[in-house]
Amino acid sequence: MTKKFGAKSTIDEVLAGVDLKAKRFFITGVSSGIGLETARALVAHGASVVGTVRNPAEAAHARDSTRDAAAQGGGGLQVVELDLASLQSVRACADTLLGDGQPFDVIIANAGVMATPRGHTAEGFETQFGINYLGHFSLINQIEALLKDGGRLVVVSSQAHRIADVDLEDPDFEHQDYDPWVAYGRSKTACALFAVEFDRRHRGRGVRAVSVMPGNSFTGLVAHFSDVQLQGLFESVAKARADAGLAPAELKEVARAAATSA
Repeated sequence: MTKKFGAKSTIDEVLAGVDLKAKRFFITGVSSGIGLETARALVAHGASVVGTVRNPAEAAHARDSTRDAAAQGGGGLQVVELDLASLQSVRACADTLLGDGQPFDVIIANAGVMATPRGHTAEGFETQFGINYLGHFSLINQIEALLKDGGRLVVVSSQAHRIADVDLEDPDFEHQDYDPWVAYGRSKTACALFAVEFDRRHRGRGVRAVSVMPGNSFTGLVAHFSDVQLQGLFESVAKARADAGLAPAELKEVARAAATSA
């Protein structure tokens, strides 16, 4: 690699001069934020992208938002429905992809939620652990055969993994007070560990898996936060970085955050 990139590099800068016309990507969560920006940039460079959304209205928005980029670069976006909070929906999505049978060069596990109020998935798992980790774990393992030899799995995690380890004894907060940030940290620790183990199991066929922290940016993850909650977020991030001996965090534009996945 001759080019050097940093925290301020955008996804378009990272992909400058790259022809992706022969590549096929699968991205969870392309209705907004980093997922949508990633899909836009990839189709602008000729890639075929299959992205997931939770409902048909989001599908139309995703297609409209990437139409000009696709026309310019020759790529395209196909949208499939997926609700990671329902393992029935996960299975249906996997069946659709397996039925289509077309392989992927890259899978990007991007979708997620952050610091949500206490809640549960359709199967009764704590919301953040269920959506951020279990839904992706189930889906990716079901479609693993579609990932080409030499392919890549990118799991979007977070520096919030420093907040908490996974609690295998009480993952759903049944015997302890619910803390939205601890729950988020646990889910992102699980995502990082998933990438490590997937890499170990599949590197024999040239597949590599990575866990990435895209940086702090204002996306749909924080759209519902109050000013007090946002302040709590900034304080939690600052403490986690300070405890790890890292420099203070800076807010990124979404295009810069999406560069990490690329």
